[in-house]
Amino acid sequence: MPDTEPLPQGTDAPLDLASRLTQDHHQSLKLWLRMLSCTMRIENEIRSRLRATFDITLPRFDLMAQLERHPDGLRMGELSKRMMVTGGNITGITDQLEHEKLVMRVTDPHDRRASSVKLTEAGRAAFNDMARVHEAWIEELLQDIPVEDKAQLIVLLARMKDKLNDATFR
Repeated sequence: MPDTEPLPQGTDAPLDLASRLTQDHHQSLKLWLRMLSCTMRIENEIRSRLRATFDITLPRFDLMAQLERHPDGLRMGELSKRMMVTGGNITGITDQLEHEKLVMRVTDPHDRRASSVKLTEAGRAAFNDMARVHEAWIEELLQDIPVEDKAQLIVLLARMKDKLNDATFR
């Protein structure tokens, strides 16, 4: 059913940001709201599953994912930039993970005022377990989308990202 047709009366379709669209809206707005709706539905499901299965929040998982890619650690400012959140948020998440002995702060030997955060061995093991399960969840959530469609979406979204990175609104 096209996005612009009203749903039959009595239909219990999930409401999301894209549900308010009409044929009068600009195509770019339709695209943005459709992408946002899909992202939010997947993100909400992953948040729920992470909490229920591992008793961890998505931001804590994301911070651990950043650190897993950088075994020597990352400075707080770099984590903030990569995760697109404030330094205060990074500090709070790091404090929680440090309390649970999943990360540790390491003083920079060349600049004693600066420190990096890195995964502990326990943190690396916990993250690896979560990452395997997380990947299976994503595969499950997107399993009904044909491989060719996924490949096309990846190409199109990469092109969009490049155009947005080239945009003058930075």
